[in-house]
Amino acid sequence: MADSEKETELSANGCGSCGGNSACKDGACCRRRNEPRGKLHCTNWLADIPGGCADSEFIEVQFKNTRKGYYKNPTHLELEIGDMVVVDAQPGQDVGMVSLTGVLVELRMRKLSQKALSDIKRVFRKARPADLEKFEEAKAREHETMIKARRIAEDLKLNMKIGDVEFQGDGAKAIFYYIADERVDFRQLIKVLAETFRVRIEMKQIGARQEAGRIGGIGPCGRPLCCASWMSNFVSVATSAARYQDLSLNPQKLAGQCAKLKCCLNFEVDTYVESVKRLPAKDIRLETADATYFHFKTDIFKREITYSTDKQMAVNLVTIDADRAFEVIALNKAGEKPLSLQRDSDKKPKEKAAFGDILGDDDLTRFDKKKRKKKM
Repeated sequence: MADSEKETELSANGCGSCGGNSACKDGACCRRRNEPRGKLHCTNWLADIPGGCADSEFIEVQFKNTRKGYYKNPTHLELEIGDMVVVDAQPGQDVGMVSLTGVLVELRMRKLSQKALSDIKRVFRKARPADLEKFEEAKAREHETMIKARRIAEDLKLNMKIGDVEFQGDGAKAIFYYIADERVDFRQLIKVLAETFRVRIEMKQIGARQEAGRIGGIGPCGRPLCCASWMSNFVSVATSAARYQDLSLNPQKLAGQCAKLKCCLNFEVDTYVESVKRLPAKDIRLETADATYFHFKTDIFKREITYSTDKQMAVNLVTIDADRAFEVIALNKAGEKPLSLQRDSDKKPKEKAAFGDILGDDDLTRFDKKKRKKKM
């Protein structure tokens, strides 16, 4: 089949990978499907409901990295996820990608404050080739601008770090994201930056976690960072979350790429807290007829506890389930001491070796080379 015939078939029946969707012209929807999804991607689970897109005039637009905004579509442009649009930036215009449409946008807008809802701007049009060309030129200046801005801040002896620079779509404005541990007077810095780059300057302070989200990376789990892929708000993480999960309080293992405690420490801490409530306290001693046992370690989800006869080190370790531990605690409170921690039914006889070391495999000198006698 000739190339012209293939193009005619695509335009008439849609592209093949869509299953012959007549709404897909020239494979446009498949190109959007094959494009890498942006950060903080949200699945539109209302997309297959008839009229889901027509019931809302609001859209969600994603810009560089984790910055998103909600805009009104007063002219009712036919927009789909992946379309590049020109939006109002006041002053000027910005270029972004449509990341969500339909009623789901209004559901997400409920999280916004009243001030943010009253300040929603509008969409002008779909991005033209001239808009995209100007947008790419502005993006190409960002890295060089960040390096120069860091040098300028260092020359002014400001205790701050410029982590990222984002140019507006029309190149008339630049947002400088910086990190500072204390209050910084950057009025002189703004003057120098405006004279150097000839653009409108806006400074935004972010935290270490927001910086990691904007830069991105791979975590120790082998997956993209949560702050760069789906997390939009950050909750404080305390070391108590690690204690509840019996994790080693090693700062190098508990800290993420932002040098703060990992956000994932909070993901399962509620489950651990609820599970610990069904276990005996760690400071309770178990008394038997022949010894006193101290808590050594706990498998929270198996509800198994290991006890030792020495408080400081592992000696005569015995592992029992939580129910048996509560039984022994109740006996001790009644003044009784069982013969052993384990139940009689839980004791397993020692398995005898199937065969002895008849070939000398356990000899320490079995790998030594034997001296050979020289032949006369």
